[in-house]
Amino acid sequence: MDLVEALAADGLVCVVGAGGKKSTLYALAPRIDRAVVTATVRIPIFDPHVARVVVTGDPIAAAERADRWPLGVVPAREREDRYLGYDPDTVAGLAAANVADAVLVKADGARTREFKAPSDREPQVPASADTVLPVASVRAVGKPLADDRVHRVDRVSEITGLRPGEIIRPTDVAAVLTSERGGLKDAPAGATVVPVLNKVDTDDLADVAREIAEPVANHPRIDRVALTRFASDDPLVEVVASAD
Repeated sequence: MDLVEALAADGLVCVVGAGGKKSTLYALAPRIDRAVVTATVRIPIFDPHVARVVVTGDPIAAAERADRWPLGVVPAREREDRYLGYDPDTVAGLAAANVADAVLVKADGARTREFKAPSDREPQVPASADTVLPVASVRAVGKPLADDRVHRVDRVSEITGLRPGEIIRPTDVAAVLTSERGGLKDAPAGATVVPVLNKVDTDDLADVAREIAEPVANHPRIDRVALTRFASDDPLVEVVASAD
């Protein structure tokens, strides 16, 4: 199984969570024949990761004219270091136009943290999304529940029962990934959900990832869990499927 197959990266694919969202997008895009990279939220400048970025109010027309892939499309440049994202309906329309094999979407923010739970206003996932990829970094495990590594500490605390400053356990990451207030928030009922456990860079971290993945893979909404290390040329470490 290659990375694209493992992550069910076909159609409208939304990446949420923390600890590797952008890396997931940028690893998938060149592995798909005609991929569009975009966002429904702010996204840092990503021109080096695609053949071209087009700033446009008409992303369908931009994709129809594209002669180099992957293509980035955004509605505006907000400031020197980031672009704005489209509203979810515009992204859904782009995917429905079938001008690309996959539309890869950054659908929430995490301020470069390793782990998060969403706010009331996120994620911005179109209702027609085919795949949702909730991301978490295994490097959050063993660290305190604190702002330097976790985005929205209060939301993670509500889901896990951890108090700020307590040590994050594999069970806590699994609880957030499988929560309707966490990794499953606003995932369309018909979407494939494949959590991504990233930064699995050592054997010890692989053991941590498997400890997280085993209960997550057995959740009824989840197809499988991908273990990744996007700093590597071969980013797919392992796929953990349900025990059933």
